[in-house]
Amino acid sequence: MQDITLSRWLTPVMAFCLSFVMISTLAPTVGIQIDRQFDFWLLWLGSMLLLALPIGYLEIALAKRSQTTALQALSTLTRDADASPRWRVVGWLAVVFVPFFAGSIVNTSAHVVSQQLGLNLPTQIIFAIFAVIALGLSFIPRQFLIGLTTVGVIAACILANVMGTHLAAWHWTGIEFKEWGNATVLTLVASGLGLGLYWQSSLSTLSKQQSATTSALPIWIAQLLAVIAFGFFSVQAQLPALVWGFAATISTALLIQCAKEQLAQRQLAIVIQWVIVLAAIAVWAVPQVEQIFNTLLMLWGLAICLIYAVFAGWIMKISHLRKAMGFSNELFYNVWRIAVRLVLPLSILIAIVAVIGQVL
Repeated sequence: MQDITLSRWLTPVMAFCLSFVMISTLAPTVGIQIDRQFDFWLLWLGSMLLLALPIGYLEIALAKRSQTTALQALSTLTRDADASPRWRVVGWLAVVFVPFFAGSIVNTSAHVVSQQLGLNLPTQIIFAIFAVIALGLSFIPRQFLIGLTTVGVIAACILANVMGTHLAAWHWTGIEFKEWGNATVLTLVASGLGLGLYWQSSLSTLSKQQSATTSALPIWIAQLLAVIAFGFFSVQAQLPALVWGFAATISTALLIQCAKEQLAQRQLAIVIQWVIVLAAIAVWAVPQVEQIFNTLLMLWGLAICLIYAVFAGWIMKISHLRKAMGFSNELFYNVWRIAVRLVLPLSILIAIVAVIGQVL
């Protein structure tokens, strides 16, 4: 019972830490300049309610239904839904995306540490050092990785506010079309939704829970707190940069561990597992490709969430998901189903158009 209680709390803590690190990584590298704008933050918080909450419930519901990790579960879920095996591609897209995002975190932390410390080493060497450390740390038990990441994230937040530069005052600006794309990317992609991370970390407790709310809501609240914490975060000094680099490296190790676990449960050969993980990370060491890869990162992450929304909303049988959700009121289920079938796909498609529009 004690292990189950510990696991129940570890997942929300993991959600807070990963969301904070992933948002801190993605926001500046894709050119999202938040600049403490009230309108953008309200748009972002609104998208947390309309988009992140429904897909968070979706992920936990699929975990309850399958009782195994995401990549392995797609085989069972598609058979239950009498659906084409082609839908299983979303599991592969997600599991490869995890180390790919990990590579982005390592790349960003290498740039931040190099700039703040004024190091003369090439960024690729710093990237390689951080990547090797993260790969080694990925063998540490998950609860210790989550604990170390928590220490790093909290320390980075405190030091950034104590030692960082003064942030701009809050102000209102006009809402632009591209801001919806930016808000959706940070809400879905930078929160790790659709990747099976919270899915696999909740498996040990789901069998004891009748409702998906018990797991989904704490994860969403943790992600919301990460969004708020990021609003007061700025790495503009050496010590906060080092501490954030520490948190980013531990988070990378955690992502690598999760990806390896999913690949191992799919019974892939160990060599193939490492080839997938190492290749997805190593491509970020190629010079002058960050902007291309960051755009790919956004579109790839949005596509994963879109496929899951369509699959759960339109392909799966209603009875299967209703039972897995375990809502006490039929109205709540109907509202969630409308969000997954209509609101999520339309919002993600609009965001994809906005992201492509920024590139063009």
